[in-house]
Amino acid sequence: MADRAPVTAFPTHAVTNQPTEYLPCDLWATDAPLRDAVRREGAAWAEPALASLGTAAGSEAVMALGELANRHPPRLRAFDARGRRLDEVEFHPAYHELMTLAFGRRLHAIAWAHPRPGGHVAHAALGYLLTQAEAGVLCPVAMTYAAVPVLRAQPDLAAAWLPRLLSDRYDGRALPVSEKTGATIGMAMTEKQGGSDVRANSTRAAPLGSAAGPGAEHALTGHKWFCSAPMSDAFLTLAHTDKGLSCFLVPRWRPDGTRNAIRLQRLKDKLGNRSNASAEIEYDKAWAVMVGEDGRGIATILDMVHHTRLDCAMAAAGLMRAALARALHHATHRTAFGRNLRRHPLMGAVLADLALEVEAATALVMRVARAFDEAEADTAPHPFARPFARLAVAVAKYWITKRCPAVVGEALECHGGNGYVEEGGMPRLYREAPLNAIWEGSGNVIALDVLRTLEREPGARDALEDELAVIRGMDGRLDARIADIRAMLSNRNALELQGRRLVERLALALQAGLLLRHAPGAVADAFCASRLGGDWGLVFGTLPPGVDVVAILARAEG
Repeated sequence: MADRAPVTAFPTHAVTNQPTEYLPCDLWATDAPLRDAVRREGAAWAEPALASLGTAAGSEAVMALGELANRHPPRLRAFDARGRRLDEVEFHPAYHELMTLAFGRRLHAIAWAHPRPGGHVAHAALGYLLTQAEAGVLCPVAMTYAAVPVLRAQPDLAAAWLPRLLSDRYDGRALPVSEKTGATIGMAMTEKQGGSDVRANSTRAAPLGSAAGPGAEHALTGHKWFCSAPMSDAFLTLAHTDKGLSCFLVPRWRPDGTRNAIRLQRLKDKLGNRSNASAEIEYDKAWAVMVGEDGRGIATILDMVHHTRLDCAMAAAGLMRAALARALHHATHRTAFGRNLRRHPLMGAVLADLALEVEAATALVMRVARAFDEAEADTAPHPFARPFARLAVAVAKYWITKRCPAVVGEALECHGGNGYVEEGGMPRLYREAPLNAIWEGSGNVIALDVLRTLEREPGARDALEDELAVIRGMDGRLDARIADIRAMLSNRNALELQGRRLVERLALALQAGLLLRHAPGAVADAFCASRLGGDWGLVFGTLPPGVDVVAILARAEG
């Protein structure tokens, strides 16, 4: 019998030329565009809270919670062991820990609990940081944040609900709200036959007494195709009365302490956002209270939609930043073809192009958040603050959410095959990337809403002119774009067909103006040359000659 060869270590098992671990990463300290935007738009007072969350959200522990919450998605428990209806959703403990983090940092309440200039900017910046760890919890947080102005319009409901909605204590227990230390609000508008056309809804509301109008009790019967965050303590929803589509608050528990007749039919098996539950629900004569004027439910609930659109734009920008940061880290610590990967001109051009997109998105989100602050201030800086906020949030939501999948996809490719592997984190970002373009109004709905706002909202066109007047004359390429926008607006017969084109141009003009005023010259010039000047290809990495890639990447790394 021949002697066996001695056992030796396999030389191929040595790991070389692989990046160091991305985590921990201080998400605030490494993001100069975010820090500058927060200070510029009025929330410098929130820097300690933002710095603290930036450290926490970029820690290995919190990032691991996001992974766990996605690997172990929520489960429906329709019945208990004895056959009694529960209509509850079970979450992995990681989800509850993330919700506790979000509520403890007052992400949902910082704009409302102690109002001060910059409150909505602080809210947007906190969400931008947390979404880089896990985006799923942003849905119930965003709904709770956005429900506050709707409930404030109904003083009796506000008195009962706001103390718990604005609490910094997350309480995930299935109990009547009177027994809880904190509460969340969800939303249920769309139905299977209508989708975004909520006027096609068939849910009916029958009065439970002789009273009518705001605050009146009703019984709701109908099926909702999408219910966001179905374990919320209450939902804002739409149903028909004799006067038309109206808005209602539907708690999970009746006033007598029994479970309300909200039947969870199934959970949606979604592409991404898997840590967050979305459900089909049935109202089986569910107890509800009317919110706002009878027959004007869409107008009432639009205040909530208006605020959730800010969070859609913010979350998309945060996802883009997370993807860029990971791509930069990989390229910085990887060698290919004899030199550092990011030093290759082609890779540098790709990374710089992505960095331009992310900084422009960040700047626009924070500017829109400031518009929310101005719109709600007792003395707005100009008479068009409210219509500008209404218009700009739709423009930002449309454009930034559309750019998100392209940015995340290109950033994933920077990793090569490693980008396609779950352990690296990029696939989860990629699955999440399309979501915010669909929720709270898909592209065509948003484009039509921008056109409708410009046509019908008093002061909307004046608000736009005011904003464009500030940036006119700063760059010839921007001036040409502004002239193009004016020409499109003057041709009303072709506006609907050109709706997407108009909104895209509006977004790019606003972004370019912000960068020209506030970003380093290398960033602003490259953005204008590529996005406005026409010297750009159809994919990232096709920037014009002469762009200062080194300066742009240094800015992106904070």
